[in-house]
Parts: sequence; structure tokens; C-alpha cells
Amino acid sequence: MIEAQVMIATTSPAGRIADGTHAGIEVYRVLTGSDPVEADISDDDDFDRHVLASVLAAAVMDGGPIAERVGLPERDLDALLAQCFPSVPARAFAWIGGGDASVDDETAMVRDLLLAWRSTEGDVGHWLAAMVARRAMEPKHLWEDLGLRERTELSRLLTRHFAPLAARNTRNMRWKRFFYRMLCEDDGFVMCTTPVCTQCNDFDLCFGEENGESRMAERRRDYLRGDSDRIDAARSA
Repeated sequence: MIEAQVMIATTSPAGRIADGTHAGIEVYRVLTGSDPVEADISDDDDFDRHVLASVLAAAVMDGGPIAERVGLPERDLDALLAQCFPSVPARAFAWIGGGDASVDDETAMVRDLLLAWRSTEGDVGHWLAAMVARRAMEPKHLWEDLGLRERTELSRLLTRHFAPLAARNTRNMRWKRFFYRMLCEDDGFVMCTTPVCTQCNDFDLCFGEENGESRMAERRRDYLRGDSDRIDAARSA
């Protein structure tokens, strides 16, 4: 039954499974056994599973081959599911891919930057470097496109798995901008034309607020609102 649910959630053209729950939220629930808003991330291992499930859920919401959307070869995605979500049949996700997509140069550069500053051993940090790099190519704030609930979760992720790199972000620059600043500096270039950040016209692009509603919270709210509308319509019929 779990395998069937995941398969339906990832292949439904409308992004919803039969009971009307949004596919991304349903995938998160199948993987973790809880709703994303109720996730307990006090333990580091639980936090890692929350992050991985959130990225997969966000990728499902995007549609298309999930392996490509999260930046992993299908064999690595299969291994991730088997290792981190053993109660869910790993092959439930090793599906619709049509082969591994190539990694563009920009994604590879961000991935390699993260890998060079890893602070944890094992596969999870390796997978997350690729996943963060791929999701950094999406248009919203990075924490949003990773499916996380708020920016502090992204900061915790980077501090946990890429601590030396995260420690260099001493002024709390937006993480995407920070990655590219590090890449430029490593290559001997200067990204900014203004030597003092506070005098720069682009200050808000680098250091502005990253507030907002998480993607899954937004979809959950829309779903609940739709449920309420359907109930009201039934009552008035």
C-alpha cells in the first residue's frame, strides 16, 4: 500500500493522490510517518531524515523525474531511501526517471564547493551536497526550494554537514549569494564592485529578509481551504 501511494503521488498529473491530499505532503508523510508541520527534529538523525524527506517532497511538487529534480543519480536515490527510510520500499521511487540527467557546470560547481567543506562522514553529507546544489538552481529562496519550513533549518543543515563553509558566512549573507561569493573568491575573482557591503546598492539582494511560508505549509493551507469550501458547498446543496 505504501509503495502504491508513493507511486501515485509521484506520477499523478494533477499533483494529487486519490484522497485529495497534495502529493508532496503525502510523500513526506509516507517517508516519515508524520505531517511536516509536526516533525520532531531535536535529534540530528531525525533532522537529517526531515531534510531529505522535505527535498523529495519539494521535488515531487515540481513534477518530472524526481532523481533529476533532487540532483542524484537514480542509484543514489534508491540507496538514500533504503538507508534513511528503510520502512518504505526503496524501489517505490526508482521509477519514472528515464535515466540519469546530466549535471550542468553551475550545479557541479556548487556541489563541489559543498563537498570540499564537508564536516560529516558517510553518505548523507555526500547526497546533501548534490541535492542542495541542484535545488539552488531553482528560483525561490534556497530553504523554500529545499522544502524546509524556515531559513533556520537550512542554516542548521549547512552548519551540521558543511561546518567550515557555514562558519565563513559571518554576516549571515543569503546562502545562494554566499555560495557564489565563495566560488568567485576561490577562483581569484571579486563578485562585488563595492568594498563595503553597507554602501552597496545590492545590499538587500545579499542580506535581505528571507521570510515567507514554506511550500508545504502553503499547499496544506490551500488543501484545507478547499476541503472547507467543499463542505460548505455540500451543506448549501
